[in-house]
Amino acid sequence: MSGNLKKYQLFIDGKWVEANSGKYFDTVYPYTAEPWAMASEADATDVDRAVQSARAAFEGAWGATKPVDRAKLLNRFAELIESNAERLAEIESRDNGKLLDESLGQIKYLPMFYRYFAGMADKMFGQVLPLEKPNFFNYTVREPYGVIGLLTPWNSPLFIASQCIAPALASGNTIVLKPSEFTSISSLEFAALAVEAGFPPGVMNVVTGFGSPTGEALTSHPDVDKYCFVGGAATAKGVMANLAKNIKPVCMELGGKSPVIVFEDANLDNAANGVIKGIFSATGQTCIAASRLLVQENIADKFVDMIMDRIKSIRYGDPMDKKTELAPLSSERHLQRMKDFVKAGLDEGATLVCGGGQPKDASLGKGYFFEPTIFKNVNPKAFIAREDAFGPVLCVFTFKDEEDAIRQANDTEYGLCAGIWTQSPTRGIRMAGRIRAGMIWVNNARLASYASPFGGYKMSGIGRYGGPDAMLEFTQVKAVWIETSDAAIPNPFLLF
Repeated sequence: MSGNLKKYQLFIDGKWVEANSGKYFDTVYPYTAEPWAMASEADATDVDRAVQSARAAFEGAWGATKPVDRAKLLNRFAELIESNAERLAEIESRDNGKLLDESLGQIKYLPMFYRYFAGMADKMFGQVLPLEKPNFFNYTVREPYGVIGLLTPWNSPLFIASQCIAPALASGNTIVLKPSEFTSISSLEFAALAVEAGFPPGVMNVVTGFGSPTGEALTSHPDVDKYCFVGGAATAKGVMANLAKNIKPVCMELGGKSPVIVFEDANLDNAANGVIKGIFSATGQTCIAASRLLVQENIADKFVDMIMDRIKSIRYGDPMDKKTELAPLSSERHLQRMKDFVKAGLDEGATLVCGGGQPKDASLGKGYFFEPTIFKNVNPKAFIAREDAFGPVLCVFTFKDEEDAIRQANDTEYGLCAGIWTQSPTRGIRMAGRIRAGMIWVNNARLASYASPFGGYKMSGIGRYGGPDAMLEFTQVKAVWIETSDAAIPNPFLLF
């Protein structure tokens, strides 16, 4: 069957190029478990070609492009994303099985990323600094790093990539993108649109393939100036080990084991929908999923029953069908991960109150579907309480009061986000101030904006995407000292 599928080459230096190996691999539609396209397998030679193309663009045409002209190209790119949104969304849903409406919503949101950062392209201000030393004029400028190596996951490929690409291009960098091997196609089409928008060849390059050799070649390349990685903590450790060989800076977003805290005074109807939104939307395959429910003990049984009542009639089906509510998992490998996660929970003595396997519906065929799953009576030190399933699995805990809730919420190696449900504004503010996480949502869930910092504490990552902070991530500071007097230099052998 693979012989009849469309084959995608690599995208390097503004054009489609054959991989050095000549090898291709299948990309599979999770709803049918059948391949629908093929992507090229890049090796170290291909990665080097892409990096050198990005370097040439940075030191050539792109490096000479004025900020105001970078902004014009970003705005043109935004227009092309808008006009190609339906096509890109369908490709993305074919690649990862996400609901088409979810993919389309994300793609239609992307132009705002590029317009927002287009507006910041000429607003990276330096400073004039008053020194304690007389006769010196000291100022700073912010400059792009150069070549950015970007490694993205499979769950929201273009949305996550754009969190990095938009500010990186706005600040004058060039890109070598390695998407997940499970979702390669949308990134390739995206890079082709960038050339259509008018970006010089080499500004955006895409190399597809596996962690080895493609990812290893990119993260070991000495001519990449900075990296962005979005994915799991285990993979991130390997990436950081590679980066250490060349002492390269990195921005990372690594997911978490995020809590959602529901107090007895919360609007329970809204809170129940918020919990469902936080863990079961996108089939739980989102870094900002709230997979630990902390509910005040006197409402716990009632509240969990409310959630179970709302998910028991959930509609599975074709991601392209608007009636579908829960799409399949992204891959057969990830389906097995969910099965193993549930088994671990049962082996550790947790009580499975719903879900735990694939839905028994013959019409779903070979699709990688998995039921919304809820565990109670979970040991806080158990594997399922500490590790991220990255799927539709919720662990329920109870708490007595604010102090107990804060203690449990912070009892994790991660710190990406947290949710708080209460009708007390002062309680919401108190709790938000004490939870160790990069993003806090009070009375809502699973929120993101191009204008707000996105990132976490602890093992949930390093640095921030979104808002002005993102421009700081993709620029570095240069300090310039100018002697303003004709005085003789004192003893040249002393610093002070």
